[in-house]
Amino acid sequence: MANLLHIETATKVCSVALSKNDKLIDCLEVHEADFSHSEKLNLLILELLDKTGLTFKDIDAIAVSGGPGSYTGLRIGVSSAKGICFACDIPLISVNTLEALAHQVNIASGMKIPMIDARRMEVYTSFYDINNQEVKKQHNLIVEEHSFDELNDYPIYLFGNGSNKLKDILVNKVNINFIDDIECTAKSMISLAYTKFSDKDFVDVAYYEPNYGKEFYTTAKI
Repeated sequence: MANLLHIETATKVCSVALSKNDKLIDCLEVHEADFSHSEKLNLLILELLDKTGLTFKDIDAIAVSGGPGSYTGLRIGVSSAKGICFACDIPLISVNTLEALAHQVNIASGMKIPMIDARRMEVYTSFYDINNQEVKKQHNLIVEEHSFDELNDYPIYLFGNGSNKLKDILVNKVNINFIDDIECTAKSMISLAYTKFSDKDFVDVAYYEPNYGKEFYTTAKI
C-alpha cells in the first residue's frame, strides 16, 4: 500500500491531496485571485496531514505538478516537494499538468484540448483523444479565430483556465464546445502518479526542474 502526497501549484489554485494507492483520501485547496502559494502551500500540507492522521513518515512518495504553468507557482510547488523528499528520503514523481487536466474530462468522441493561461492571448496546450492519449504534443498557441481549423471535422472540447480567452473568438464554430469549471487540482494527479509510482518512474530530486512552458523574463528596475 502506498501513501502519496500530491502538490498542484501550476495555476492560481493551490491544491494538495493524499491518496492510498490510486484512491483519494482527502484534498485541501485554496482558490484565490492572487498567487499565495508561498504563504499557503506548506500550511495546507500540514493541515491535510493532521486532518487525515498521517505524518511525513507515512508518505511513500511526493507527486508534483510538473507544468506547464506559472513560473512562480511551479517553482514553489517543486521546492516544497523536493524539501520533503530530501528530508524523508522518498522519491519524487512529476505529473504533466495538461495531462492531469485532460483526465478530468470524459467524452464519447472528438478531441480534448486542455489549456493553461500563458498570458495575453497565448495558452499552453496539447491535444488528447477520448482515451487520454496525446495526439499533438504540448505547444504554445496564440489563439485566434483559425486556431483549430484543422479540426473542423471533429467535435472538440476546450477547458482549463486558458480556454476563456477563446469564447468570444470562436463563438461561431459549431464543432467547438467549452467545458467550464475544470481547474487544476491535486485530485486529478492521483491515477497518473500512482501508475508512475508502480513503475518506479521517478525524477531526480536534486536536478529536476518543472516544465515552465517558456523562459522566465523579468524587467529591469528603473
